[in-house]
Amino acid sequence: MFKKIIVALDRSHMNKQVFEEALDLAMRNNAKLMLLHVLSSEEENSPLMPIYSSLNYYPELTRTELYQKEWDEFREEGIKILQYYTNLATTNNVETEFTQTLGSPGRNICEFARNWNADLIIVGRRSRSRIAEVFLGSVSNYVLHHAHCSVLIIEEKKESLTATSPETQSNSV
Repeated sequence: MFKKIIVALDRSHMNKQVFEEALDLAMRNNAKLMLLHVLSSEEENSPLMPIYSSLNYYPELTRTELYQKEWDEFREEGIKILQYYTNLATTNNVETEFTQTLGSPGRNICEFARNWNADLIIVGRRSRSRIAEVFLGSVSNYVLHHAHCSVLIIEEKKESLTATSPETQSNSV
């Protein structure tokens, strides 16, 4: 059914869950995977743009150079994540490529999917409140409403709040 699947990855804790779902689906459908990471200042732990003030403790060039170094490291970490998951997929005999782009995550994912003629986009969704989504936006929501193809949204797994560890359970009968 699906032959070309885009897997949108970022630096979140959901990467593993999103990738495992994509790998399973690709293996069952003999599909090709494209792992996509969009570099964005919106992403968690992205380097912050230097703030310029009238108080010049350091020369402006130094702050700019520091920001560029942090951004280069951020970009390289993204490539390492993509390489790691590509290696896992190819180990499982799934044809896989990866790419990293720069820009708005939702728009870039949809545009790349259109240009690559993807059948399916797989993206994760963190459990944010409605208010947080209004202010921060939601990549998964954008992709769901703007993609030209099917979209599979992987919801964040939550641990049960009522679960207890074996140490805290009583042995009473």
